[in-house]
Amino acid sequence: MFDAPAFAHCNGIKIAYYEYGAGEPLVLLHGNGEDSTYFAHQVEAFSGEYRIIAVDSRGHGRSETGARGLSFGLFTEDLRALLDTLGIAKAHILGFSDGGNLALLFALRYPSYVGRLILNGANINMLAVKPSVQLPVISGYALLRLFGCFSAQARRKRDVLGLMVHGYGVTFADLRRIAAPTLVIAGERDMILEPHTRRIAQAIPHARLCLLPGGDHFCAAKQPEAFNAAVREFLQNPTGKP
Repeated sequence: MFDAPAFAHCNGIKIAYYEYGAGEPLVLLHGNGEDSTYFAHQVEAFSGEYRIIAVDSRGHGRSETGARGLSFGLFTEDLRALLDTLGIAKAHILGFSDGGNLALLFALRYPSYVGRLILNGANINMLAVKPSVQLPVISGYALLRLFGCFSAQARRKRDVLGLMVHGYGVTFADLRRIAAPTLVIAGERDMILEPHTRRIAQAIPHARLCLLPGGDHFCAAKQPEAFNAAVREFLQNPTGKP
Protein backbone atom coordinates (compact mmCIF):
# COMPACT_ATOMS: atom_id res chain seq x y z
CA MET A 1 0.00 0.00 0.00
CA PHE A 2 1.21 3.51 -0.92
CA ASP A 3 4.30 2.12 -2.68
CA ALA A 4 3.73 3.52 -6.16
CA PRO A 5 1.55 6.60 -6.63
CA ALA A 6 0.05 7.69 -9.90
CA PHE A 7 0.66 11.25 -11.05
CA ALA A 8 -1.56 13.82 -12.74
CA HIS A 9 -0.44 17.12 -14.23
CA CYS A 10 -2.42 19.81 -12.40
CA ASN A 11 -1.77 23.54 -12.75
CA GLY A 12 1.81 23.11 -13.89
CA ILE A 13 2.94 20.49 -11.39
CA LYS A 14 2.62 16.76 -10.78
CA ILE A 15 0.13 15.76 -8.09
CA ALA A 16 0.59 12.29 -6.60
CA TYR A 17 -2.44 10.20 -5.79
CA TYR A 18 -3.24 6.61 -4.86
CA GLU A 19 -6.27 4.77 -6.20
CA TYR A 20 -7.87 1.67 -4.70
CA GLY A 21 -11.14 -0.20 -5.11
CA ALA A 22 -14.22 0.49 -7.20
CA GLY A 23 -17.59 2.13 -6.71
CA GLU A 24 -18.58 5.67 -5.83
CA PRO A 25 -15.46 7.88 -5.55
CA LEU A 26 -14.28 8.71 -2.02
CA VAL A 27 -11.49 11.32 -1.93
CA LEU A 28 -9.15 11.41 1.10
CA LEU A 29 -7.35 14.67 1.95
CA HIS A 30 -4.60 14.54 4.58
CA GLY A 31 -3.49 17.12 7.13
CA ASN A 32 -0.64 19.62 7.45
CA GLY A 33 2.84 18.25 6.80
CA GLU A 34 1.48 14.75 6.18
CA ASP A 35 0.63 12.63 3.14
CA SER A 36 -1.85 10.00 2.06
CA THR A 37 -0.30 7.30 4.25
CA TYR A 38 -2.18 8.83 7.18
CA PHE A 39 -5.31 7.14 5.83
CA ALA A 40 -3.99 3.55 5.80
CA HIS A 41 -6.84 2.35 8.02
CA GLN A 42 -9.46 4.09 5.89
CA VAL A 43 -8.11 2.70 2.62
CA GLU A 44 -8.23 -0.79 4.10
CA ALA A 45 -11.76 -0.31 5.45
CA PHE A 46 -13.44 1.40 2.48
CA SER A 47 -11.71 0.19 -0.69
CA GLY A 48 -14.02 -2.81 -0.84
CA GLU A 49 -17.02 -0.49 -1.24
CA TYR A 50 -15.70 2.73 -2.78
CA ARG A 51 -13.22 3.97 -5.36
CA ILE A 52 -10.64 5.53 -3.05
CA ILE A 53 -8.61 8.49 -4.32
CA ALA A 54 -6.02 9.48 -1.70
CA VAL A 55 -4.31 12.73 -2.70
CA ASP A 56 -0.93 14.14 -1.66
CA SER A 57 -1.47 17.90 -1.57
CA ARG A 58 0.92 20.22 -3.40
CA GLY A 59 4.20 20.39 -1.48
CA HIS A 60 3.37 17.26 0.53
CA GLY A 61 4.23 13.59 0.14
CA ARG A 62 5.29 12.82 -3.42
CA SER A 63 3.54 15.77 -5.06
CA GLU A 64 5.60 18.60 -6.48
CA THR A 65 5.61 22.04 -4.87
CA GLY A 66 5.96 24.35 -7.86
CA ALA A 67 6.99 27.98 -7.68
CA ARG A 68 3.72 29.52 -6.45
CA GLY A 69 4.01 28.68 -2.77
CA LEU A 70 1.35 26.80 -0.82
CA SER A 71 -2.21 27.92 -0.19
CA PHE A 72 -5.63 26.39 0.20
CA GLY A 73 -6.69 28.24 -2.92
CA LEU A 74 -4.03 26.43 -4.96
CA PHE A 75 -4.90 23.10 -3.30
CA THR A 76 -8.52 23.63 -4.31
CA GLU A 77 -7.65 24.23 -7.95
CA ASP A 78 -5.30 21.24 -7.91
CA LEU A 79 -8.08 19.01 -6.60
CA ARG A 80 -10.54 20.17 -9.24
CA ALA A 81 -7.95 19.58 -11.96
CA LEU A 82 -7.23 16.09 -10.59
CA LEU A 83 -10.91 15.12 -10.52
CA ASP A 84 -11.34 16.43 -14.06
CA THR A 85 -8.32 14.41 -15.20
CA LEU A 86 -9.78 11.28 -13.64
CA GLY A 87 -13.20 11.93 -15.16
CA ILE A 88 -14.86 12.28 -11.76
CA ALA A 89 -17.80 14.68 -11.83
CA LYS A 90 -18.90 14.03 -8.23
CA ALA A 91 -17.19 12.44 -5.23
CA HIS A 92 -17.60 12.03 -1.51
CA ILE A 93 -14.81 13.97 0.20
CA LEU A 94 -13.20 13.19 3.55
CA GLY A 95 -10.78 15.84 4.77
CA PHE A 96 -8.66 15.68 7.92
CA SER A 97 -7.34 18.82 9.66
CA ASP A 98 -5.92 21.04 6.89
CA GLY A 99 -7.49 18.56 4.50
CA GLY A 100 -10.81 19.36 6.17
CA ASN A 101 -10.21 23.04 5.55
CA LEU A 102 -9.44 22.24 1.92
CA ALA A 103 -12.62 20.17 1.70
CA LEU A 104 -14.65 23.10 3.04
CA LEU A 105 -13.19 25.56 0.55
CA PHE A 106 -13.62 23.07 -2.28
CA ALA A 107 -17.28 22.49 -1.36
CA LEU A 108 -17.87 26.24 -1.45
CA ARG A 109 -16.08 26.82 -4.77
CA TYR A 110 -17.20 23.68 -6.56
CA PRO A 111 -20.39 22.40 -4.93
CA SER A 112 -21.42 20.29 -7.92
CA TYR A 113 -18.35 18.06 -7.39
CA VAL A 114 -19.28 17.13 -3.82
CA GLY A 115 -21.61 14.27 -2.95
CA ARG A 116 -21.15 13.88 0.79
CA LEU A 117 -18.70 15.87 2.88
CA ILE A 118 -16.81 14.57 5.92
CA LEU A 119 -14.87 17.10 8.00
CA ASN A 120 -12.49 15.67 10.59
CA GLY A 121 -10.74 18.21 12.81
CA ALA A 122 -11.34 21.15 10.46
CA ASN A 123 -11.32 24.78 11.59
CA ILE A 124 -12.52 28.10 10.19
CA ASN A 125 -9.94 30.34 11.85
CA MET A 126 -6.66 29.79 13.65
CA LEU A 127 -8.00 31.02 16.99
CA ALA A 128 -9.88 27.72 17.13
CA VAL A 129 -6.67 25.80 17.81
CA LYS A 130 -5.79 25.25 21.46
CA PRO A 131 -3.06 27.74 22.50
CA SER A 132 -0.76 24.93 23.65
CA VAL A 133 -0.64 23.78 20.04
CA GLN A 134 -0.93 27.04 18.14
CA LEU A 135 1.63 29.16 20.00
CA PRO A 136 4.58 26.84 19.15
CA VAL A 137 3.37 26.81 15.52
CA ILE A 138 3.43 30.61 15.39
CA SER A 139 6.89 30.71 16.99
CA GLY A 140 8.23 28.09 14.61
CA TYR A 141 6.79 29.95 11.63
CA ALA A 142 8.49 33.19 12.74
CA LEU A 143 11.86 31.44 13.00
CA LEU A 144 11.44 29.75 9.63
CA ARG A 145 10.65 33.09 8.01
CA LEU A 146 14.06 34.25 9.21
CA PHE A 147 16.00 31.12 8.23
CA GLY A 148 14.11 30.92 4.95
CA CYS A 149 16.37 33.68 3.68
CA PHE A 150 19.24 31.18 3.68
CA SER A 151 17.71 27.73 3.20
CA ALA A 152 15.32 26.21 0.67
CA GLN A 153 14.40 23.53 3.19
CA ALA A 154 13.48 26.20 5.74
CA ARG A 155 11.37 27.99 3.14
CA ARG A 156 9.45 24.80 2.44
CA LYS A 157 8.80 24.19 6.14
CA ARG A 158 7.81 27.86 6.49
CA ASP A 159 5.23 27.53 3.73
CA VAL A 160 3.78 24.37 5.26
CA LEU A 161 3.51 25.90 8.74
CA GLY A 162 2.10 29.07 7.20
CA LEU A 163 -1.02 27.10 6.33
CA MET A 164 -1.66 26.81 10.07
CA VAL A 165 -0.98 30.48 10.77
CA HIS A 166 -2.94 32.37 8.12
CA GLY A 167 -6.67 32.25 7.47
CA TYR A 168 -7.94 30.75 4.24
CA GLY A 169 -10.87 33.01 3.46
CA VAL A 170 -13.83 31.00 4.81
CA THR A 171 -16.25 32.41 7.39
CA PHE A 172 -19.04 30.85 9.40
CA ALA A 173 -21.51 32.75 7.25
CA ASP A 174 -20.08 30.99 4.19
CA LEU A 175 -20.90 27.61 5.68
CA ARG A 176 -24.61 28.27 5.22
CA ARG A 177 -24.04 27.86 1.47
CA ILE A 178 -22.85 24.25 1.74
CA ALA A 179 -25.61 22.05 0.34
CA ALA A 180 -23.91 18.65 0.64
CA PRO A 181 -24.88 16.34 3.50
CA THR A 182 -22.02 16.76 5.96
CA LEU A 183 -20.52 14.81 8.84
CA VAL A 184 -18.45 16.86 11.28
CA ILE A 185 -16.38 14.37 13.24
CA ALA A 186 -13.69 14.94 15.86
CA GLY A 187 -12.26 13.46 19.01
CA GLU A 188 -13.49 14.73 22.37
CA ARG A 189 -9.92 15.86 23.12
CA ASP A 190 -9.23 17.36 19.69
CA MET A 191 -6.78 20.25 19.45
CA ILE A 192 -9.59 22.21 17.79
CA LEU A 193 -11.69 23.72 20.54
CA GLU A 194 -14.97 21.84 20.91
CA PRO A 195 -17.23 24.93 20.77
CA HIS A 196 -15.65 25.77 17.40
CA THR A 197 -16.32 22.27 16.05
CA ARG A 198 -19.89 22.41 17.27
CA ARG A 199 -20.37 25.80 15.64
CA ILE A 200 -19.18 24.42 12.29
CA ALA A 201 -21.76 21.64 12.52
CA GLN A 202 -24.49 24.10 13.48
CA ALA A 203 -23.66 26.47 10.61
CA ILE A 204 -23.83 23.88 7.81
CA PRO A 205 -27.48 23.28 6.89
CA HIS A 206 -27.38 19.49 6.48
CA ALA A 207 -24.66 18.60 8.99
CA ARG A 208 -24.39 15.99 11.71
CA LEU A 209 -21.90 16.10 14.58
CA CYS A 210 -19.99 13.11 15.95
CA LEU A 211 -17.55 13.46 18.86
CA LEU A 212 -15.61 10.27 19.51
CA PRO A 213 -15.18 9.55 23.24
CA GLY A 214 -11.56 9.78 24.36
CA GLY A 215 -10.35 10.66 20.88
CA ASP A 216 -7.84 13.35 20.00
CA HIS A 217 -7.06 15.16 16.73
CA PHE A 218 -5.73 11.95 15.16
CA CYS A 219 -8.75 9.75 15.88
CA ALA A 220 -8.87 8.34 12.32
CA ALA A 221 -5.44 6.78 12.88
CA LYS A 222 -5.72 6.00 16.60
CA GLN A 223 -9.36 4.89 16.78
CA PRO A 224 -9.99 3.58 13.27
CA GLU A 225 -12.79 1.17 14.17
CA ALA A 226 -14.94 3.85 15.82
CA PHE A 227 -14.03 6.47 13.22
CA ASN A 228 -14.70 4.20 10.25
CA ALA A 229 -17.99 2.99 11.71
CA ALA A 230 -19.23 6.59 12.04
CA VAL A 231 -18.10 7.45 8.51
CA ARG A 232 -19.63 4.32 7.00
CA GLU A 233 -22.96 4.91 8.72
CA PHE A 234 -23.01 8.48 7.42
CA LEU A 235 -22.12 7.51 3.86
CA GLN A 236 -24.87 4.91 3.83
CA ASN A 237 -27.44 7.06 5.62
CA PRO A 238 -26.50 10.76 5.36
CA THR A 239 -29.82 12.02 6.76
CA GLY A 240 -29.61 9.88 9.89
CA LYS A 241 -33.25 8.88 9.48
CA PRO A 242 -34.34 5.26 10.06
